[in-house]
Amino acid sequence: VQLVESGGGLVQAGGSLRLSCAASGFPLEDYAISWFRQAPGTGREGSSWIAGSDGRTYYADSVKGRFTISSDNAKNTTYLQMNSLKVEDTAVYYCAADRSFGSSWWEYGYWGQGTQVTVSS
Repeated sequence: VQLVESGGGLVQAGGSLRLSCAASGFPLEDYAISWFRQAPGTGREGSSWIAGSDGRTYYADSVKGRFTISSDNAKNTTYLQMNSLKVEDTAVYYCAADRSFGSSWWEYGYWGQGTQVTVSS
């Protein structure tokens, strides 16, 4: 099982980025996928979730209305479209997968290496 994130970078406040999480070794549609983020000196925070069973999506209040999580099962890839980015969105973003849906990072057994997102003012 492998997850590889891409798409991070530097963007000005108000801008957009799209992160990708390419999975190999398992079918995404059978797994719950989540995007967590971790800013320096803070804990790992969940931002967006997509349930493998029915494709339902969930968002943290801090990103609701600005972030969109989606999956392309044919490409076995999950995306995180981030719009109206704020300085406080700056963090390393990780995608995580597990057969069971959970809201907390310790509930996910598979992790990517992370991709840095930096939002400048």
